[in-house]
Amino acid sequence: MPLPSDRLPQNVPGRFYVDSSCIDCDQCRSHAPAFFHRDDDIGFSVVYRQPESSHEIELCREALEGCPSESIGELDT
Repeated sequence: MPLPSDRLPQNVPGRFYVDSSCIDCDQCRSHAPAFFHRDDDIGFSVVYRQPESSHEIELCREALEGCPSESIGELDT
C-alpha cells in the first residue's frame, strides 16, 4: 500500500504520486505515459503531470491498480 509519507519528492504536486517502493517495472509508463515517466537520477517512475479530465483520472487509476509493487497512490480530494 502506498504511503503519502513515502511519496517521492520528484512527483509533481497533486492527487496521484509514486512512493519509494517503486521497482521501476515500466508498467505505469507503458499504461499512462502522459502522466508517468522515469526519473533517471533516482531510477524510479514519478508522476510528472497530474490528470485533469475524468478520462485522464481513469487512466491513472488503471495504472495504480496494475502496479505490481503497489507504489502508486491517490490522495483523497
